[in-house]
Amino acid sequence: MFVNNIPYKTYLAESEIPNAWYNLRADMKVKPAPLLNPGTGKPLTAEELTPIFCEELVKQELDNDTRFFPIPKEILDFYKMYRPSPLVRAYCLEKVLDTPARIYYKFEGNNTSGSHKLNSAIAQAYYAKQQGLKGVTTETGAGQWGTALSMACAYLGLDCKVFMVKVSYEQKPFRREVMRTYGASVTPSPSMETEIGKKILAEHPGTTGSLGCAISEAVEVAVKNPGYRYVLGSVLNQVLLHQSIIGLEAKAAFDKIGVRPDVIIGCAGGGSNLGGLIAPFMGEKLRGEADYRIIAVEPASCPSFTRGKFAYDFCDTGMICPLAKMYTLGSGFIPSPNHAGGLRFHGMSTVLSQLYHDGLMEARAVEQTSVFEAAELFARSEGILPAPESSHAIRVAIDEALKCRETGEEKDILFGLTGTGYFDLKAYEQFNDGKMTDYIPTDEDLAKGFAGLPKIDA
Repeated sequence: MFVNNIPYKTYLAESEIPNAWYNLRADMKVKPAPLLNPGTGKPLTAEELTPIFCEELVKQELDNDTRFFPIPKEILDFYKMYRPSPLVRAYCLEKVLDTPARIYYKFEGNNTSGSHKLNSAIAQAYYAKQQGLKGVTTETGAGQWGTALSMACAYLGLDCKVFMVKVSYEQKPFRREVMRTYGASVTPSPSMETEIGKKILAEHPGTTGSLGCAISEAVEVAVKNPGYRYVLGSVLNQVLLHQSIIGLEAKAAFDKIGVRPDVIIGCAGGGSNLGGLIAPFMGEKLRGEADYRIIAVEPASCPSFTRGKFAYDFCDTGMICPLAKMYTLGSGFIPSPNHAGGLRFHGMSTVLSQLYHDGLMEARAVEQTSVFEAAELFARSEGILPAPESSHAIRVAIDEALKCRETGEEKDILFGLTGTGYFDLKAYEQFNDGKMTDYIPTDEDLAKGFAGLPKIDA
């Protein structure tokens, strides 16, 4: 692997894996609003969260002030199996685009889970094991988080119960089988296995599900089964903390070669990849040490940032989880069954929502067919088949590079390549056959979701 014609390993060695996670909240002048108890409307305490989450993860979730959290040796040892991940300059893509821009991508697909999700999965599983728990429950959209968590649980000897969004369960059977190979049980959501699943199916017969539905089911099972806790692959503060290793490595690599990116682009569903990629760069921006243009990219079919409301909302469709102040389409909004399953969440990380609200980053919504056009171009030029989620970032990176071709500007562009698309071939088949369509919700569609927002005066 080469960057600027320098062998990758010569400037970012194994010993340079960060030994601490960076907590972006410590440098935020306006902190993200606290999680609220839906019953009382008051900020949740650690005591109220520990029946749902692991104790150490609750501490990380609520800590807005500690800048760095040391990474335990056991987690670092696990990271060494696939980290540091490569920062690659896309020379071939640049040539195809005939652009003066220099395009780089941080590739997080070089592990069996095929994505960045393993960075937090092993951390959350580790803390569950340290607490003496029997197992964990979770939801998964495209299946990358479920795959990563099943791997981490197998490594540590924990039971793993996964509720997979039904449309992805049906579209991506091979992803499901990888989870089962690692010992996880996988249930299509909404299901008849939980009270909330039964309620959702009664209200929405034939629904293809959503991450909000699957979260509700996973939380219900965790709370009802002693020795289990719920873990989440995105949105939460603790997850963005663990994923900061992506940005820390990227920044270290750029510092080695004397490059400072002008534009940083990441796909945004719940916020784990984007939040992790931008963390140290946004930290510099918040401290006034440097400036970067940061762009969040989301699907036009689930436009939380670009068309959502900044308000307190439930994180799940069943309305049993805490309330979070975020950009949201309403917990009752169920997006169309597009192929970027990991981006089909109705809300967004409270950290990223606050940063966006404060004007510190931009957001852009892109349509599915244009995303796959970019994915195809990237695959043909760079030799990696990208995941549909990552391809949203590729789309905007290409658009920014083409603008540079028009203006002659020599910008350095960084985007996050969160994973590979080898389990997404049904989507590629639909695109190649010309059968892929774009769905953009109408204002009336969104109004139904907004109508269900809780009335919170906070």
